[in-house]
Amino acid sequence: MESVKIKEEVAEELAKKQREISIAEFFEKNKHILGYSNPSKAIITCVREAVDNSLDACEEASILPDIFVRIDKVDSKFYRVTVEDNGPGIVEKQIPKAFGKLLYGSRFHAIRQSRGQQGIGISAAVLYAQLTSGKPARIISRTSPDKKAVKLELYINTKKNEPEIVKREEIDWHLSRGTRIELELAGNYVRERKQSVYEYLKETSVVNPHAKISFVEPDGTLHEFKRVSDELPPPPKEVKPHPHGIELGQLMSMLKSTKTKDLRSFLKQEFVRIGDKIAMRVIERAGLKPDMSPQLLSREEAVSLLNAFMSTEFLPPPTNCLSPIGADNIAKSLQERFKPEFVYTTTRKPRVYSAHPFLVEAGIAYGGEISEEKVQLLRYANKIPLLYQQGGCALTKAVESVRWKSYGLQQNRDELPSGKAVILVHVASTNIPYTSESKEAVASVPEIVDEVRLALQECGRKLKEYIDRKERLVKRRKKEDLLRKVLPLLAKKLSEILEESELDHDLIVARIVGNVYVRRIVDNCRAKVEVYNFTHSKREIEVYEMCRGEVAAEKYTGKISGSDNAILVWKLNLNPGDMAELTYSFKGKILNKKPLVKGVDRDMLTGGEVGL
Repeated sequence: MESVKIKEEVAEELAKKQREISIAEFFEKNKHILGYSNPSKAIITCVREAVDNSLDACEEASILPDIFVRIDKVDSKFYRVTVEDNGPGIVEKQIPKAFGKLLYGSRFHAIRQSRGQQGIGISAAVLYAQLTSGKPARIISRTSPDKKAVKLELYINTKKNEPEIVKREEIDWHLSRGTRIELELAGNYVRERKQSVYEYLKETSVVNPHAKISFVEPDGTLHEFKRVSDELPPPPKEVKPHPHGIELGQLMSMLKSTKTKDLRSFLKQEFVRIGDKIAMRVIERAGLKPDMSPQLLSREEAVSLLNAFMSTEFLPPPTNCLSPIGADNIAKSLQERFKPEFVYTTTRKPRVYSAHPFLVEAGIAYGGEISEEKVQLLRYANKIPLLYQQGGCALTKAVESVRWKSYGLQQNRDELPSGKAVILVHVASTNIPYTSESKEAVASVPEIVDEVRLALQECGRKLKEYIDRKERLVKRRKKEDLLRKVLPLLAKKLSEILEESELDHDLIVARIVGNVYVRRIVDNCRAKVEVYNFTHSKREIEVYEMCRGEVAAEKYTGKISGSDNAILVWKLNLNPGDMAELTYSFKGKILNKKPLVKGVDRDMLTGGEVGL
């Protein structure tokens, strides 16, 4: 009996120590889960969360983002991070909770693509800053040019997970609308490596070509990532849940909380892709009645309804809840940032995993000013650069699984390929399956991995075509150079032996190597341009001649005249082996040394110049 009493006393003592903890307290002691695992990573994470919020806010308000980021060194341990945007601003009553309460936001319950998903990001940055520096976050927001800006200084009460405002004032501000956050935190600023604020902003600009981002480093160096496109991405629309992605507990919760009066209305109003006919089919398969009250369904009836969902074919979820970057915009960004000689991009058709719509975009840039021998991989999820955990990311595994040797790049087994190339992969979804709350890697969902692989294989095929064509042109050029050295000597000897005029050896070379050959013959004030198609395919060619003074031409397509100069234009369709003669007269001077040709690659043209 004595031992039983002792055990009861121990249990009561243990019970006294138990208490509820807030989410803020949990992350205060487990900040590494959110990406604050070391000082250099902490600065990047704070900048990322603030910039992601700015981009989302601007896009939701249909504003081309203009974002300013500044990092100042306070002392040997602390830095001040400032992020400012030209977005719609935040109404004053929402500022404390948006920045000072974890798991508070407008996007968690919405089924549509957005950078923020959980309502943790920027408030976690505020939490880390106050934890390491003891100083409050400073927020400035303005929603209208007719109002003054509001400046708040606040902490997070970690016991209650609630904001505490320590200072409020109204101020004049240089922006008519927008938001600014300033945090002082312990950190370590690094520049010369891939995981840096500079690299994050550079990669962000690649997949957000509509954004202008200005960045000032601690030493005062200014970087500007210019806006490449003035076109905003299409805003994603919110959709209802898809019946194939619902789990039993979620379905029971929806049944209890719905405001609909009968089961048929519940199915039609709370789910996407369910109309009258489909609703009745599901109800019949579940053995239920359409006029039943959803709130009164038992667990067993909910199970029957869920089984009916699984046995019914529905259309896939709509894809207007997604906002892809677009293949053209990705190509522009890769061309602008890396100056390659070849770019190919693709946007795959939307697919579904666990009822969540997603799509994959991929691009490859090759050669040009890309100097690194190891392929650079750019990973993105909902337009967010993924800088860390590359080896543990499904996107990396998908890239490694492609046989890049077949596409002209070197590769060791199950490794990233080698070569002067940049590979970009972007996954857009209403719910990115991250491996952790820090949003650094994508989990291995088979449907996503398969789509990434297919997109990369398409890029690889186009790269292989380009490399093969480039190698053929190199061989052609070597052959052409050799013929140019030998043929003039041979032609001269033949003309001496046969006592004939010397042959046009350029025409012979063009015929042998299979080029388009263009030559101009001038006799006093008359000119004749001959165009030969020695290639193996039909050619649509435009020929231009630029003259000073009056000109008259036969069978020309158009003439562009200025005050003193005129440009003659001919449009030709030449089959293999065809030749065209273009004649004109002039009273002044021919300005271009050789005929200008459009529609023929420089390496496939002899005699003329690629122009206009």
